[in-house]
Amino acid sequence: MSQSRSHALWSIILAGGDGGRIRPFIERWLGSPKPKQYCTFVGSRSMLHHTLDRADRLGAPHQKITVVSQNHQGYASEALAGQQAGHVILEPDYCGTGPGIFLPLTYVRAWAPSATVVIFPSDHFVFPEDLFLEAVQRAKCASHILQDRLLLFGVPPTYPEMDYGWVNVGGVLGWSRGSCVRQVDSFIDPPGYLDALNAMAKGALWNTSVIVAKVETLWKLGWQYLPVMMERFERLGKSIGSTHEGRLLHQLYQKMPALDFSRELLHRVPERMGMIVLEGVLWSDWERPDRILDTLNILGKDPVFPQDMVTTASSSLPSLSSIEVI
Repeated sequence: MSQSRSHALWSIILAGGDGGRIRPFIERWLGSPKPKQYCTFVGSRSMLHHTLDRADRLGAPHQKITVVSQNHQGYASEALAGQQAGHVILEPDYCGTGPGIFLPLTYVRAWAPSATVVIFPSDHFVFPEDLFLEAVQRAKCASHILQDRLLLFGVPPTYPEMDYGWVNVGGVLGWSRGSCVRQVDSFIDPPGYLDALNAMAKGALWNTSVIVAKVETLWKLGWQYLPVMMERFERLGKSIGSTHEGRLLHQLYQKMPALDFSRELLHRVPERMGMIVLEGVLWSDWERPDRILDTLNILGKDPVFPQDMVTTASSSLPSLSSIEVI
């Protein structure tokens, strides 16, 4: 492993989930269930395709790992055909975001132990991407100074959304290329309506679940808070490249505990985290069809699905005056 590759920025793309809340809409639209990350809601690219392209703008294609549920192998094969897919790992069973993150991290640690990783959900909308990727690069620089911190991205809220996770932020930890890194005080996940109004008034942020961190920092926190899971991945790491690697992976997933990375780890270590605010970036998890339609209306784009399928549009996204439309 070369020095430059070992210290590079690696992307981990989480594509193992089912996109539960929007699943009934997708089934009505397409006539059969399909995970959200493999759907194309606008234009010609799926959400996963957009995320892969985003990662390729940060580093070489071989420096990204996409985690796919084995149950979605057919969708993934179709979505990745003709793409510079990098490394694709089939997760034997979807056991939540805890194993979903530490499985690919095991491979990055084996190949580039000094690397910094950026963890992307594969099914979130981000615009404009240039501003978002600039923020990721600033977070990478900040991670070299704040090596014991996990750096999380937050978005200033525009309405009291109760489906999102929120983050209370505190004082300034430092600056990176003009970006302020704030202390994370606590998580609110998910809030009630009054809690969301109160959080909004106090300057809390929406949690995008995009994280930048050093590999070893994540690994040590995993051992501290998720030791049962980590014992399995430690064994897997020692088998990478061997003839029994695949067999061992399936064995380790037998009775793998289902763990939520945010609830089981992040919520327990706010003092080990920093927050970078995504200013001027339009972000949404697109977990409801009305959110998709609201976003596309702002950008002047037509959805691929029939608009009359969306009966409500209750959110209040930023105005065009605050977003540069390209």
